Amino acid sequence: MERRQFITALGVGAAGALVAGCQDKTPASAPAQVAPAKNETFEWKMVTSWPKNFPGLGTSANYLADTITRMSGGRLKVKVYGAGELVPALEVFDAVSQGTAQMGHSASYYWKGKAPAAQFFCAVPFGLNAQEINSWIHYGGGMELWKEVYAPFGLIPTTAGNTGVQMAGWFNKEINSLEDLKGLKMRIPGLGGEVLNRIGGTAVSLPGGELFTALKTGAIDATEWVGPYNDLAFGLHQAAKYYYYPGWHEPGSAMECMINQKAFEQLPEDLQQIVMTATRAATQTMMDELTFRNAQALDELVNKHGVELRELPQDAYRQLRTLSEEVVFEQAKQSDLTRRVYDSFIAFRDQIERYQSISERAFLNGRFDTNFKAQ
Repeated sequence: MERRQFITALGVGAAGALVAGCQDKTPASAPAQVAPAKNETFEWKMVTSWPKNFPGLGTSANYLADTITRMSGGRLKVKVYGAGELVPALEVFDAVSQGTAQMGHSASYYWKGKAPAAQFFCAVPFGLNAQEINSWIHYGGGMELWKEVYAPFGLIPTTAGNTGVQMAGWFNKEINSLEDLKGLKMRIPGLGGEVLNRIGGTAVSLPGGELFTALKTGAIDATEWVGPYNDLAFGLHQAAKYYYYPGWHEPGSAMECMINQKAFEQLPEDLQQIVMTATRAATQTMMDELTFRNAQALDELVNKHGVELRELPQDAYRQLRTLSEEVVFEQAKQSDLTRRVYDSFIAFRDQIERYQSISERAFLNGRFDTNFKAQ
């Protein structure tokens, strides 16, 4: 009831907030800065939360670094460090904030302990898919809020990839109801982990490189990672029997590029534009690649390795949705900023849903109608 009243109160102001979020907030009287010489060169470090050259995630970071280096004609060279090479996987945020590296490639829900609102810019259970979250961030006011969340840490955020809808995860026992999730120790980050805790499971946060061993040895009972392509690369099919879908907890996970603000401001304007343009290109490139390679990898997992592909029971799925709405709303109460991020996110989702119902969803329902037969 409290959530319903809150959304109702959002009412007329939601549309205005979305429009206002898109407006340029740069003060007209901002002090002029001395621009660096255009022949000056820069060398940056990019730390990531992924194993070096890991397919999809790690290679996306490589693509971003290479694109910046090439577009700048070598004036801004970016060297990539995989997880553990310079800093551990889950210390990327601090490394970039402190200036140990100028850039980081990761996922913002890893930083919920530092900034709870950061989770909304990666993945929200039953939230926005890849197309929608990119639209919210870049046109619906999300980016302005994301910058506000990261500003106290001296960071500039932007998107740099998206996995699309993920898988629900790998399990060594069948999931026939929500009860089967109780007592499970599962690697699942972000808001999805909070939902699992509410059910009676135990959410664990582990970097990708530790998942196979943890699952194989029984240190965890289940894990989610990304999708078939990345999961196959880690060999998770050798550590668990059942592969469940869909990824209710991560419907379109946005990968982030975080940039040290001081380092960014030292760049001439054209290099700043190159960096930001390259991140947008990296976002689309990852989405394009994973859409194709996930389809290939799923075929290999099922037909070559004999993985048992299972759909989550509909009753459990509906209960997960109800619990997710409650948990996400409760997260919004942590601070005024988190609540404003939530307001913007939900207002966008509610608004876009009306159009999606007659466009993307309507088209896909028709295209996959099992009763249709070509003449």
